[in-house]
Amino acid sequence: MTGEPTPRRTADERRPKLRERWREVLDEHATPTQRSLMATWLGFGCTFGAARLITHGIRGNWLPWGNVSAGGTHLHHYNFGIATLAGVGLVAVRGDDAYVGHPGVGAAYGAGAALIADEFALLLDLKDVYWAKQGRISVDVSLGILSALGVYLTAVPFWHEITRTTRDHVREQRAH
Repeated sequence: MTGEPTPRRTADERRPKLRERWREVLDEHATPTQRSLMATWLGFGCTFGAARLITHGIRGNWLPWGNVSAGGTHLHHYNFGIATLAGVGLVAVRGDDAYVGHPGVGAAYGAGAALIADEFALLLDLKDVYWAKQGRISVDVSLGILSALGVYLTAVPFWHEITRTTRDHVREQRAH
């Protein structure tokens, strides 16, 4: 140690930040479709977790707000999920190239699906069983969806190759 101050680096001499490195890896190693699917999966997981946290906070009175109502009618979060999926569907039907497959659209799709899946038991039985034992089916279905997406997204090349191999096999069987 000489006691001399460390010279400051210029902007060009700075090492890239981790976020910048992750972005490079994403750009180089993930297709736009893969990025959109990852955003869908993240949107689903984060929204599902947030919905559970908020509903527990409302029920436990440790959040400063309560349930959302319109004209005295409680709006379940699946209503917002349906509206979100309707909007995503409109984007898909419209087919604007800038938005089809965009990660933001994928994230919105995942969020909408999570809001619906979290209240699956209510939609299945048409009874508000969110806090009852039967409400557990919502958690099970949501975690199942999340797991299935994870399996698919972590092995996309494998599943594509399995699909191609199966298709080729079926074609060969038909030819003989």
